[in-house]
Amino acid sequence: MQKKQIELTHYEKSSQIRKEINQSYQQLKGIYPILKRQNSIGMSIFAIAILAVLFVSIGWYRAVVPTWLMIISNAFFMGVLHEIEHDLIHWLYFKKQRGIHHFMLFSVWILRPLTVNPWIRRTLHHHHHKFSGTLHDVEERSVTNGERWSLKRLLTTPDVVLGGLFRLHRMFSDMDKEVVNGNLKLETSSKLKRIMFLSIVPVTIFAHVVLYLYFADSLMTWLNAFFELDLSFPQYVDNMLISFDGLIYVILLPNMLRQFCLHFITSNMHYFGDVEAGNVMEQTQVLTVWWTFPMQLFCFFFGWTHSIHHFVVNETFYVRHIGRKAAQDILRRYGVRFNDLGTFRRANRFRELSKREV
Repeated sequence: MQKKQIELTHYEKSSQIRKEINQSYQQLKGIYPILKRQNSIGMSIFAIAILAVLFVSIGWYRAVVPTWLMIISNAFFMGVLHEIEHDLIHWLYFKKQRGIHHFMLFSVWILRPLTVNPWIRRTLHHHHHKFSGTLHDVEERSVTNGERWSLKRLLTTPDVVLGGLFRLHRMFSDMDKEVVNGNLKLETSSKLKRIMFLSIVPVTIFAHVVLYLYFADSLMTWLNAFFELDLSFPQYVDNMLISFDGLIYVILLPNMLRQFCLHFITSNMHYFGDVEAGNVMEQTQVLTVWWTFPMQLFCFFFGWTHSIHHFVVNETFYVRHIGRKAAQDILRRYGVRFNDLGTFRRANRFRELSKREV
């Protein structure tokens, strides 16, 4: 008689995935012991990325590097710095040397000022890991996860200020419902609402306002040339934009490109709304489809490796990348989804939408 196969629960699968990926990492570090020098490697990558941004930006200022190349190059290295920030948020570098840790956290924030305050993001991100895909996963909802695809979602994908304000009422309303339903503590809800605003004051708001003025000025310049109009800002606004010219091109435009790419990838590889609480198997997919490659480039191939991170949280981004193939094989073997493009049609739901939701 043929032996009946025992089906593992999602929680058993998650536990086994975690165990096998951790084993693969230990084997990798056994082969390459240098990978255990976490602080040194993290600081080296941090320094190289900053020096690359500085070197290319100076080349642009001296008219040696073209503007388009400088924006692309800086966007790539700022994507690397985002990975450093993510590791810092999980206390993976200089946990016992707080001065160095906070210096690195401050530096990667100032070079990526369109992002939220990283010290506050630490709370939002840890909440995301604990409640990924739920109505009160505010970190993912802030980058459009769970919304139907439309021109509005496309335009607000990189924007955490105006884009966040557009969806704030619904997010707060859903959080209130979660409190009533017993899925979220009232004090946690109040704290999340408060720090969401504090996380963008003042740096993130200032950086976005400068970009809004820059794009509005560029639009008026185009309209004036095309329709022979005479639209312009007051002289003091024009003077301000001139003084911020270097900031706009060296920092803000590369970050706008990087942030659009990251938010597009993360909001579509995370599932939302019908995820079983605590079920890591339903939280993410692996997104490697070929046409996402240009976007993956500016978020350090986030879609390839972030699912691994949901199972094994306390490991550095570079180890995830080096051990990517072995870890992906483990995920695939236990049924984690790969390139589930139906997520774009389903507004990032794990399952098909019901007729009432369509």
